[in-house]
Amino acid sequence: MARFSGKTIAVGVGGGIAAYKACELVRSLVKEGAAEVRVCLTPGAAAFVSPLTFQALSRRPVLSDLLDPAQDSAYGHLATARGLDLFVVLPATADLLGKIAAGLGDSAVTTTLLAARCPVILAPAMNTAMWANERVQRNVASLRAEPRLHLVGPASGELADGDVGEGRLAELSDVLDLAARLCAPQDLLGKRILVTAGPTREAIDPVRFLSNRSSGKMGYAVAQAAVRRGAQVTLVTGPVSLTPPAGATVVQVTTAQEMLRATLAALPSQHAVIAAAAVADYRPVRVAPQKIKKSGGAGPDPGETLALERTPDVLAQASQAAGAGASRPVMVGFAAETEALLAHAQQKLAAKDLDLIVANDVAASDRGFDVDQNAAALLHRGGGQEPLPLQSKRALAEVLLDRVAALLAER
Repeated sequence: MARFSGKTIAVGVGGGIAAYKACELVRSLVKEGAAEVRVCLTPGAAAFVSPLTFQALSRRPVLSDLLDPAQDSAYGHLATARGLDLFVVLPATADLLGKIAAGLGDSAVTTTLLAARCPVILAPAMNTAMWANERVQRNVASLRAEPRLHLVGPASGELADGDVGEGRLAELSDVLDLAARLCAPQDLLGKRILVTAGPTREAIDPVRFLSNRSSGKMGYAVAQAAVRRGAQVTLVTGPVSLTPPAGATVVQVTTAQEMLRATLAALPSQHAVIAAAAVADYRPVRVAPQKIKKSGGAGPDPGETLALERTPDVLAQASQAAGAGASRPVMVGFAAETEALLAHAQQKLAAKDLDLIVANDVAASDRGFDVDQNAAALLHRGGGQEPLPLQSKRALAEVLLDRVAALLAER
């Protein structure tokens, strides 16, 4: 399931150099499943990027001239505004921000926006001096005060004219993430969800450690999707190179013992626990205080051994601590296996007293660890099995949360 599946979204393009980035926005919305992407341009935007370009990308007529009878009759501003799920203005220039704040309607963008009743994203972009202008800031403050309007950016950095400072268009990924949150069903609104993600590391000495290949991408996708759907998310994460989702409470840990403590501390009052972390199963019995040196010689030393012990089973202990009864959270685990996938996953489902377990074969190179997609089987407490075909981890996260939301609705 794509993030914008079935949604009707308008993109209003302002007359700034960042108008070219609206092309990628339109392309991304279409690629991620939007049923319709309706584009409207200010006269200035049409000077930067041809309406024909947006027509090719959106696969629909583009509204750019309110005074053109052919355009107005075929795809006027009122028709563009009807039935919208979201309106994105990118770039929102100083001129556009001022006109929107004043309620003016002198272009295809501002007139359509006046007729729209959906949530609106404004992505400002302009020279840093213009952004700092007190009149612009008054307009921005006025716009921020409207619950229906959501501003994203501007960012700081080098601008097109060579100046450096605030005024740069926000990253497109940030705009799309906000758009996805505003378009997402709010079926987890008010629910508290604990997500664990990433690997753990167990030190051998100050330089070396035991770990695994988990990138944390699956857990982070689940956390981000849960935030979009209205949940209050606590993300307990091992060491990864990912940016945590905005809006989540993030707890950074390194070892399995630290993840256990953080998980148990956050467990009370949670409505669901989704344990996507790949916890290292073993740790050295003794951690060397200094880097372990080779004993000499080029070949292996048969006398060198590393004594290991089991790490705590974070999910099993959390499930036990959750207790029983109506207040028990929905418990979800992951089983990363290289053989006998369903048998091993079913065993973990029962042993850890879970409601759901996501079983995925990590032996294949195109799914599982350290890639952006996954295929899995979802096993239910009652014995049901649901195959989930190869898809992005973001899409799989949405399917998983659909099932969690359904379980929560039954309680």
